[in-house]
Amino acid sequence: MSNAIFKVPEPINEIVKSYGPSSSERNSLLAKYREFKDRSPIDIPMYIGANKVTTANKKPLTMPHDHQHILGYFNQGDATHVAAAIEAALAAKAAWAALPWQDRAAVFLRAADLLAGPFRDRMNAATMLAQSKNVFQAEIDAACELIDFFRFNVQYMTQIYSEQPSSLPGMWNRLEYRPLEGFIFALTPFNFTSIAANLSAAPAMMGNVVVWKPADSQIYSAQVIMELFEAAGLPAGVINMVTVDGPVAGEVIFSHKEFAGLHFTGSTGVFRQLWKNIANNIEQYRSYPRIVGETGGKDFVMVHSSANAAEVATALSRGAFEFQGQKCSAASRAYLPESLWPAIKEIFVEQVQSFKQGSPEDTSNFVNAVIDAKAFDKIASYIDYVHTQPDAQVITGGTYDKSKGYFIAPTTIVTTNPKFRTMVEEIFGPVLTIYVYPDNQYSQTLELVDQTSEYALTGSIIATDRYAIQEANAKLMNAAGNFYINDKPTGAVVGQQPFGGARGSGTNDKAGASMNLLRWVSARTIKETFVPPTDYRYPFLG
Repeated sequence: MSNAIFKVPEPINEIVKSYGPSSSERNSLLAKYREFKDRSPIDIPMYIGANKVTTANKKPLTMPHDHQHILGYFNQGDATHVAAAIEAALAAKAAWAALPWQDRAAVFLRAADLLAGPFRDRMNAATMLAQSKNVFQAEIDAACELIDFFRFNVQYMTQIYSEQPSSLPGMWNRLEYRPLEGFIFALTPFNFTSIAANLSAAPAMMGNVVVWKPADSQIYSAQVIMELFEAAGLPAGVINMVTVDGPVAGEVIFSHKEFAGLHFTGSTGVFRQLWKNIANNIEQYRSYPRIVGETGGKDFVMVHSSANAAEVATALSRGAFEFQGQKCSAASRAYLPESLWPAIKEIFVEQVQSFKQGSPEDTSNFVNAVIDAKAFDKIASYIDYVHTQPDAQVITGGTYDKSKGYFIAPTTIVTTNPKFRTMVEEIFGPVLTIYVYPDNQYSQTLELVDQTSEYALTGSIIATDRYAIQEANAKLMNAAGNFYINDKPTGAVVGQQPFGGARGSGTNDKAGASMNLLRWVSARTIKETFVPPTDYRYPFLG
């Protein structure tokens, strides 16, 4: 029994380590990287209740930067495993939901400290190997952002619980925030280890139970996440990890009476299909499911003639090409004024041509490999298309090679057509398209930015003219859920820039903020009257 109102530790953003030359953190991480690489191949089970489940159907997991090297095998499951995961989750639900909130909080606070300490190298090394992230990209994702999710979400949880109604004399009004009835389905992408963990952890923190399907190309890191949860004391069955084909999982999950919510990050097309599937089954659910999704982006950088050329060039080179552009927030279209274009181009091209590309094990490589053959072929097809078009030219990159790893040179396209295909469609790779506009058409170009894409995830304005900034802020109000002034459109930090977009980019339920956690609870109002009346007659009847 709790006999105190507990105050959780004040969250502070995890410090990003530098991994500079000869630093202890670089040496330690690279040693773990080589250890994991040399232990290959490993067998990665499904986590269903207290059981680690294997099957006869083994699927290889390879390194994107060396696709002949098999890191391990995951166990391909089927519908029976999905059903078992649901039953395990429901069996764990009563005890987990009844656990005092501070005990749930303690599990994830412990997970944060374990990740900041003994699990840091393990999580970062796994992410470098399996998702081809360089040391810095792995650090800010797999370590720091996930630590921040755990710590700040605990604070947000307590803030939600503390939101209470007023009470008049003679009564006590209360709100309790119940976990949803049933189970949550978490469907997660390859590109951010932190997102994969948070999409299952956030509902669980609020007392829910979860069936989690990670992307195949993220399963190697997902195992480390499950090991972290186990080490932190998360009870068996609260989060169950299944490795099955998406349609197989969907058929079982979306037809189950106890399906209570979807927590999703992935493509817009998949999300829309899942929403349709849920709608088609709406009559059979116990409650209306909560649907939370962050999907695609066609993120912009809008530049005014008052901007600094070097600042623009750096925002573009970092924003477009870090992690090979495989971020929902990556800069993929830019609008640059004619007067600044020559200066920006000179600096930008020099920066991009100085990039080194290769394995994350070589820390001098700024760019690594894209995730797999399917992504490689898609991105390459866009580059091939550009080479055939008269209204576009390639000024950096434009080449690719998958003989050893899935390497695509950071590619920059300049087009005279503001509705050129690569200005409109999400590519999800190291491809940036630039449109150069006349300086006197700034206002018209803002309208073009707003109207070009179906997405509204991130975007930025770079300018020193405050009137220009204000105009962009107003005209692009609905064009981006995360809007950056004088910065690249990537790099949202938990507790500082809650992340999410609208339009075709998702439901904008802001990961890294209390509004996301609110989606995983159902409030109940309780009114207690201390001295109830004993006569039905009101004074007006006298």
